Amino acid sequence: MVNPDTSAFYDPANYRPEDSVGYLMRLILSSMAHGIDTHLAGSDLTNAQWLPMLKLHLGHASTVAELARACNLDAGAMTRMLDRLEAKGLCKRIRSETDRRVVNIALTDTGRTVAQGVPGVLCTVLNQHLTGLSTDEFSVFKNLLQRVLANTAGSENTPLAWLSPSAQCATTPLSFLPSGNPDAS
Repeated sequence: MVNPDTSAFYDPANYRPEDSVGYLMRLILSSMAHGIDTHLAGSDLTNAQWLPMLKLHLGHASTVAELARACNLDAGAMTRMLDRLEAKGLCKRIRSETDRRVVNIALTDTGRTVAQGVPGVLCTVLNQHLTGLSTDEFSVFKNLLQRVLANTAGSENTPLAWLSPSAQCATTPLSFLPSGNPDAS
């Protein structure tokens, strides 16, 4: 539920970027992305690649189009991402026998093994960033973030349709993490 209080917390006359929650969230996301890259270094997977791998592993997408929507990427970026994942032997594209326009994606055995390790990496990085918070503080923090996100969910100016409760990918609590630069190898 969106808070009916419409207080203006920022004023252009005294705005300081270092006090912006957007700036602070961006710093946190950048730090998390760096931590994920560090932990994934031995897996042949990058921060940009973990989300599509996890979405495939969890069954939240099975075609190129579904995966692009689930990862909030355009079709071209997803195609380049899949080219790299396929070159690493982590997934394969299979043209549909019933509709030649549809390209299905399947994880290889290696890809499944790599994808199974992703939640552990994400939990490690998240827990490192949440060190020092009590259980109650964590609950309040998560609730506040959900409330802030709810304020943007109806906006036409934000690409958050993939987070809607009806979206298939919304069942993954990891979706809020950055997918990074889709062109990174």
